[in-house]
Amino acid sequence: MTEIENLIQAWSDELRALGRSNGTIMLRSSHIRRCLQAVGKPLDKITRQDVMWWMSTQEWGRAARASARASLRTFWAWAVATGATASNPMTGVPPVRQLPGVPKPMPDAVIADALSQAPAEIALAVEVMAMCGLRRAECACLRACDIEPVGQGWMLRVTGKGGRTRMVPCPPLLARKLKARGGWVFPGAQQGHISPGWLGKLISRYLPVGWTPHKLRHRYASVAYAKGHDIRAVQRLLGHASVATTQMYVALDDVAVRETAAGAWYLAS
Repeated sequence: MTEIENLIQAWSDELRALGRSNGTIMLRSSHIRRCLQAVGKPLDKITRQDVMWWMSTQEWGRAARASARASLRTFWAWAVATGATASNPMTGVPPVRQLPGVPKPMPDAVIADALSQAPAEIALAVEVMAMCGLRRAECACLRACDIEPVGQGWMLRVTGKGGRTRMVPCPPLLARKLKARGGWVFPGAQQGHISPGWLGKLISRYLPVGWTPHKLRHRYASVAYAKGHDIRAVQRLLGHASVATTQMYVALDDVAVRETAAGAWYLAS
């Protein structure tokens, strides 16, 4: 194992000891591995300019840049604390400026086309993400034992970001299909299940240009909110720590906007 891999493994072990989820550890490790390999310098020789150069070469959106910055800050803080290096190139690096997100729920017609064209296993993943609002990492790690009968229905036990667990209602027919898979619902080479990144790429093959698997989650949030008009319930279903994040996922339909505006059309006499 190379020096880089030894460092990343030690850091990953600490993240795991602190209760970080496997999905978080894999993402953070990927950021560090790619950065160190691209820069190609010993850890104590890497400068702020090196790190900023690497980030500037990545074709990311703002959210992905913020995530990478968090990985780099966490890693170098750990490296300094453990004596792996004396310098921290992330000191003073400002946060990535975030703009309000615009929800873009995937149309049902696009989902229907993907379900009809994709192989059975990929179609099943699309169905899970569209009907239950799971992130691709949550979908990739789904096990048959996570599907539980509760009362007159079924629930998915989902472990999301930060290791937080939530229960998500699941349509009965979908629940039975997932339960019948046994073991890992989507098996693969990453600790027994498919990697989130590879699952996302496979799903994207059956989506039109401009649509990503994450927009299935936007669709779930928007439809769920339109049904109950309870943003807190949608927050809980999506596993968001902040309701402000949930609001960026919810697209209001034109009818709801018109009905809301109509409330200001009348004056009390």
